[in-house]
Amino acid sequence: MAPPPLLSLCRELHAATGGAFDPAATALSRGWGFLDRRPRQPADDEIAAARARSGMDKVGLDDLGRAVRFAVPGVELNFGAVGKGWALDRVAASLRVRGVARALLTAGGSSHRGWGGEEWELALRPGHEDLGLLRLRDAALGTSASGEQHFEANGRRFGHVLDPRSGWPAEGVRSASVVTSEAAVADALSTAFLVGGPSLAGPFCASRPGTMALLVLEAAPREIRVFGKRDGVNVDPTAGVLLVEATA
Repeated sequence: MAPPPLLSLCRELHAATGGAFDPAATALSRGWGFLDRRPRQPADDEIAAARARSGMDKVGLDDLGRAVRFAVPGVELNFGAVGKGWALDRVAASLRVRGVARALLTAGGSSHRGWGGEEWELALRPGHEDLGLLRLRDAALGTSASGEQHFEANGRRFGHVLDPRSGWPAEGVRSASVVTSEAAVADALSTAFLVGGPSLAGPFCASRPGTMALLVLEAAPREIRVFGKRDGVNVDPTAGVLLVEATA
């Protein structure tokens, strides 16, 4: 008997992204104060202690017993970076079994799953920044942005998306949008690419046909990078932004 599908997917994507996606990094978010909306900069020893209680490598899945075991005390799971997309995939599967031939599902504005013969048109507004229109058919879109929760300390700006590999807030990417077949995967990869940037998104999309990513870098002037491509996906600039044609 297989372990819970969501946890299996998390384990797979954690490995595939080199740890940039990690739902078991909750101790780090707690240490930075983002969970209770009281952000602060923790001391180095606090970050080290939180990292010792973080990581999917410390989460054991028992395939036969359908059990989850933590290797060390204090490990916590948080599915905020994948849960909405996973729920959309479950709803989509249920609706299609019931004969719904065309629909667009949306959760919170950052997760979308559409199917049916014609394209769905969605506004690309990561972090409330107008980029253009995305037209997709039989695909999912997930978006992560660094500007929704942040604070400043010692002259630096810290966002709520943390790099589990270092224990510090991710830097270098303002937003990441991903199009692929499943909404859960799109959500998780958008967070991973926000953390890992072009050095992760480029090789990943090149090795996974049908996966496309659009990254807005923290550069002046604004720099937009598109990696990979997918059949039935087209990016149309509407806000004076030159985007790369992304049809296969």
